[in-house]
Amino acid sequence: MLHAGALSAREVLEAHLARIERLNPSINAIVTLEPDRARAAAAAADEVFARGAPVGPLHGLPIAHKDLALTAGVRTTFGSPIFAGHVPDEDELFVERIRGAGTVMLGKTNTPEFGAGSHTFNPVFGVTRNPWAGDRSAGGSSGGAAAALAAGLVPIADGSDLGGSLRNPAAFCGVVGMRPSPGRVPTWPSDDVEDDLSVDGPMARTVADVALLLSVMAGPDPRVPISTGFPDVVLPLQTDGAAPAGATPVRVALAPAADGRMPIDPRIAEVVAGHAATFERLGWRVESASPDISGARDAFFTLRARGFAAAYGGLLATERARMKATVVWNIEQGLALTPDDVERARQAMTDVRRRAAAFFERFDVLAMPTTQVLPFPVEQEFPTEIGGVPMPTYLDWMESCWCITVTGHPAISVPAGWVVDDDGIRLPVGIQLVGRRAGDVALLALAHAFERAVAE
Repeated sequence: MLHAGALSAREVLEAHLARIERLNPSINAIVTLEPDRARAAAAAADEVFARGAPVGPLHGLPIAHKDLALTAGVRTTFGSPIFAGHVPDEDELFVERIRGAGTVMLGKTNTPEFGAGSHTFNPVFGVTRNPWAGDRSAGGSSGGAAAALAAGLVPIADGSDLGGSLRNPAAFCGVVGMRPSPGRVPTWPSDDVEDDLSVDGPMARTVADVALLLSVMAGPDPRVPISTGFPDVVLPLQTDGAAPAGATPVRVALAPAADGRMPIDPRIAEVVAGHAATFERLGWRVESASPDISGARDAFFTLRARGFAAAYGGLLATERARMKATVVWNIEQGLALTPDDVERARQAMTDVRRRAAAFFERFDVLAMPTTQVLPFPVEQEFPTEIGGVPMPTYLDWMESCWCITVTGHPAISVPAGWVVDDDGIRLPVGIQLVGRRAGDVALLALAHAFERAVAE
């Protein structure tokens, strides 16, 4: 409608600002709001359109960026009181690309301190609440983005993902979040341009919108050696998921309980298992299987800790009192590592990736739960047990996501259904679809087909 001139950028912006005014106070998804800046950008977008000049693929769409992403002239706190007044003088590369594609930035979305943990709260802005149940977590660390999408405060949003921060909140809030292949969305500026565990990526309410946003965020950059090219990802989504006549059917590995390798709420497993019928209705071939991810925990915990020490170790001596305990723990874990520890973790990751590559020679997609638990009370920092199994750290309960991070494969969380919890609250469940390494386009097409089949 924006590209056809049926709506102006100013009309779209005002509609979203009105919704933010009405709903955001109870959700706390958007934590820095820039209405004057947004109105000026929307007016400029309308003027460009009125002149008949070319407009970008995201022309006139309001967006709020995650508060970990640098935004020139707009406060970026990283959810930390240490940086409560921090205003960058440059945009993150993907922010620059999104802005150049015609978006209207209206503010920033909430994140846990330094993006640590999959529950969005911090001492600067407080907690973000799940729009479907205000006393429950919206997930994290892109929890503000997911909640804003679910509540209709923005149509598209960005996030980042190390241990599940795009996928977990998407599942908790009933939206779509994609962890692209490493290098697909280059991170710049960066202290480690070879890092392939942490990625930036898109979130939206539909797979097609995720694909549209990714097509703008993705693409090579000469400063980031692992960055890769990316084709047009919009047109491949015009599919019903059926294979062409004579083609090999899509091969699905279905693992609703992850083969028992991690505790998963049985209600979530039941929803995922029920989609065997959805895949079969699409003509896909379904088999019960999951990859061997033994060694993923050591690899992830070690390399994550190493990254935290590198990024925040310098702050620990002077700012320990202003850091939450889990961040301090993660930094100290990293500072205690030896070169041999890091080498063992890298070897473990290599072994996981080798086994994953062999697994995906047999399958096109792995379908498994995005999360191991339903959205939990906002007062709880993280689940300390699942089905009677203790979760000793703030990371253990997210294994269903971080085990996939270690493989290096792209993954997307798509809404899969609803369950009623023990308190009678209806909550969304996400299914995690994992594609072949570097197979982002194929994964998006399969996710789109699944999404359409579920809606039928």
